[in-house]
Amino acid sequence: MDTAQTFYPKKILLWRKVADHPEALRILGMFPQAPVKVIERQRINPVSDISMGQALTRGKRILMIGQTQTFVGNFDGRLGQTVRCHLYYKLVPISNGCPYYCTYCYLAFIYRKFAPFIKININYDTMFKQIRKILTRTTHRCNFNMGEMLDSLALDHITDLTTMLVPFFSDFKNGYLMLLTKSSNIDNLLAVNANHQTVVSWSLNTQVVIDTHEKVTTDLVERLKAARMCQQHGFRIRYRIDPGIIYPDWKTGYAELIKKALTKTEPENITIGMLRLLPGHIQLLKNAYAARPGMFRDKEFQSKASDGKLRFRTDLRIEFYKFLINTIRSYNREVSIGLCRETPQVWDALKSMVQPDKCNCITW
Repeated sequence: MDTAQTFYPKKILLWRKVADHPEALRILGMFPQAPVKVIERQRINPVSDISMGQALTRGKRILMIGQTQTFVGNFDGRLGQTVRCHLYYKLVPISNGCPYYCTYCYLAFIYRKFAPFIKININYDTMFKQIRKILTRTTHRCNFNMGEMLDSLALDHITDLTTMLVPFFSDFKNGYLMLLTKSSNIDNLLAVNANHQTVVSWSLNTQVVIDTHEKVTTDLVERLKAARMCQQHGFRIRYRIDPGIIYPDWKTGYAELIKKALTKTEPENITIGMLRLLPGHIQLLKNAYAARPGMFRDKEFQSKASDGKLRFRTDLRIEFYKFLINTIRSYNREVSIGLCRETPQVWDALKSMVQPDKCNCITW
């Protein structure tokens, strides 16, 4: 079973203005033993006697039920002058993280002590109005990425969002719902009709990386099983191998990952990327998880990209990408391969091997 399906909050924060909302009452009914605190503001004061790392881990077991004014954000692809990305819309019905403990997650720096909780924004009518407004005002292709700021499926058994969103997008020829997950929580997806407007992507990594850096997520075998079931149900599926991490015998691990993935399923795209850390990230992880992650020790990171993130040296990244691409091609000559948020030097080195206009977050 996906560990997210066993999620049970240690505390529920209930915003007073939604206390009688049917959706709030439904969610509360799922956790009858959880203590509930009615709050006047959708924010809590930072706790002074704990570190940011401690606040991060505690917040993964605190659920807030509230509302938001903005479900949709426009990502313009700008990450400075030297990192490429594409345009898309961020769709954020669940904010402030997820129940998983991925050590490398950049969202840890966004939420920290000021929003240490998982927030479900239940005014879904506002969300659908905002999406519909965008889609009816243009004929251009619009991609709504629900995996940039959250795991799309980890808490889907609580929110039932996919049972609403998948049918909704089927009515728009120019709108696409992009789901990204480390979960096998697919019961709702299998209960609705698949359509061309919904793309389901799985974040994949070697089992070594999953065990070390993606605590309590679904293991590789279960992710691939979920992907196969969704593909058989009629969904478009993709894979995102990101973040790639170099560790002893990494080639064996990633070769086995690709073999398992491409002998079980036929994804329409595989996007690959490598570890990207904000300065200070390792110290935050030390505070959060009581130990510095072993694979982040004694690495030669560089910070030369315009997004300010630490990366493995350029030559190591190119070596990693070439190995993965050649391995993918040994199993599938047709699947499109994209890069995630890389620098011009890496793109230039791989320009004959990857497709810049085909990556996980966009459709074509």
